Formats: sequence, structure tokens, C-alpha cells
Amino acid sequence: MIGVEVVEVPTHEGENPDYQKNDAARCFHCKDELFTRIGEDVVGEQRLDAVAYGENADDATRHDRPGAGAATRHRVLRPLSVVGMTKSQVREVARRLSLPVADKPAAPCLASRIPFGQEVTPEKLRQIDDLEDAVYEQGFSDCRVRHHGTVGRIESPADELPRAMEPAIREALVAAGKETGFQHVTIDLDGIRSGLFSLQIAGRDARG
Repeated sequence: MIGVEVVEVPTHEGENPDYQKNDAARCFHCKDELFTRIGEDVVGEQRLDAVAYGENADDATRHDRPGAGAATRHRVLRPLSVVGMTKSQVREVARRLSLPVADKPAAPCLASRIPFGQEVTPEKLRQIDDLEDAVYEQGFSDCRVRHHGTVGRIESPADELPRAMEPAIREALVAAGKETGFQHVTIDLDGIRSGLFSLQIAGRDARG
């Protein structure tokens, strides 16, 4: 949209046993792989003076962002956080610039839908991705699919929960969940809870 070249960098965190085991440091191993690949394959080729990523001031206050440690390790800059820009301020700037992503829902990585201590596998990530796509196809504005083995638990905005009980939508979600490999599909009456699993292991309330 603004005329900047997009360079996609393949990463291989899924091959790292420390990432696969899915403990509280999973995000560190993911970002460490990303920043390593950028450093090795991109910086010289693109003649970059520095690498930066999108941490904002709200992210900086979260306890569940071990990826920030990887950024520090690789000397990756975080300009939004440094100047104190919050998520809402970033969105406001995007609106003033007429960027189409200004009101796009947050999109945490699919691995964050798998409870800590349960292995991250390509199959689980595919199940989550496919069922979330099916939820969006039914007109929901946002969702998370939490992976609980044979159960796929759908979180949607609380004010959209009644949609899930409409017969045609309910049947479509159940069918989609079973098609992707879940035996059961459930709707979480609490709605979406950001950082649910990471907040649970810290003993904190994940609402909000």
C-alpha cells in the first residue's frame, strides 16, 4: 500500500525441541529463531542499519512476553515502546494515516491456543487454524480456538455469543470442528480472554 517491498523470511522454530515442549519460554525460542534468521539472511542483503519490531508500551508491561528477551539479546529496536505508544495510540495513528489495519483484531500466534506443557505440533496448529477460519466464515468479528486434545473450545466476543446458538451457525461450527479432527466443539461463555494460558500459570485472572 505504501510502496515498501515485503520480504518474507522462513523460520524453523517448529523443529526446535525447546519450542515444541511449550513451556513459558516458548515465545522466546520463537522470536530468537526469527531474529537469528533476520540477522543471518536479511540484514546484509537488504543493507539494513537496524532491525526493529512492533512491541508497544502496553506489551512492555505484560509479564507474558518472553520474546522481548530475544529482542534484547539480538539488539532489536522497539521504537513504539520507547516513545510510550500504547495499542490504542498505535491504532489512532493508523486511522489518521488511513491504514486499513487500524481496527484489525489482535492476532496472537496459534501456539498460544495450546495449554503450556502440551506439545506444539503442526497437526494441532492446523486444527486451530482451520476451525478459526470456519468461525470467521460465520461472520464473527474475532475468535480464539483453544486446543484441549479432543475438544476445540471457541472463544468469541461476549456480545456475539448469541450468534453461536443460531441453529445453522451452531451446526456449521460443530461440523467444521469435527472435520478438522476435534471430537467435541464447545463455546466459552466467558468470551475472549487475552493471554489466557500464560495468565493462568501465573495465577492471575485472564479476563479483560
